[in-house]
Amino acid sequence: MQKYNALRYSLQQGTGVSTPHPFLPNGINANPLAVLSRGPKQAVFRVPFLIAIALAIAFGGGIWSTLVALDATIGFGAIKLGAWEAFPAAQTAEADPYAKSHRANAGKLLYASAEGLVFTAGVDETGARLAGNCSYRLTGHTPPARFWTLFATAPGAAPPPARSDLPRALNSRTVLRDGDGGFEIAISAAAQPGNWLAVPETGPFRLTLTLFDTPTAGSSGLIDLTMPRIERTGCGNG
Repeated sequence: MQKYNALRYSLQQGTGVSTPHPFLPNGINANPLAVLSRGPKQAVFRVPFLIAIALAIAFGGGIWSTLVALDATIGFGAIKLGAWEAFPAAQTAEADPYAKSHRANAGKLLYASAEGLVFTAGVDETGARLAGNCSYRLTGHTPPARFWTLFATAPGAAPPPARSDLPRALNSRTVLRDGDGGFEIAISAAAQPGNWLAVPETGPFRLTLTLFDTPTAGSSGLIDLTMPRIERTGCGNG
């Protein structure tokens, strides 16, 4: 073994070739401090790097899961009536943390129990998501209210502007009714005769029906209310 190391050392010295781990004839590393210094440096830099990755994953995953939870629901205590849903407690002091987060993020004041109640719908009567490339028919009556408004927006988008070339919002004073007070509203991106609510041409959308000065807002019998039906009449060119 000593002869082999000596021969190896002499060949390296004769040819001028240097290796990253030069050995003396007795097999001892010629520069052990260099080898020892590399290990601690790698460990010193590796530990903070792994900690930084773990913190990034933890904080990023926490923020992402919170945003997903906020997008999934406005809060607890929803009232489901067909395709429509409402959160009567969202504007009260008893609102859950999700409802309060939505209220703070939106930066808007919600209606008090005696002022109004907001219903939203993102699906039709069959449970299929509302889409701009399809047409729908909204029929029936609204719960008793002094005044109501109806508009459609993309999920998370702001309400349509007050002035628009298209009827992107309707209300109880502009909708044409039949003899018993019922109505039929065509919901489509293409123009329709009669009551027409214009919606975005592509992508999903949500309907928002707001009842103002309604006796049902503070009632415990919301589950017995009758809401307008949302029926799909066709999609695309069909």
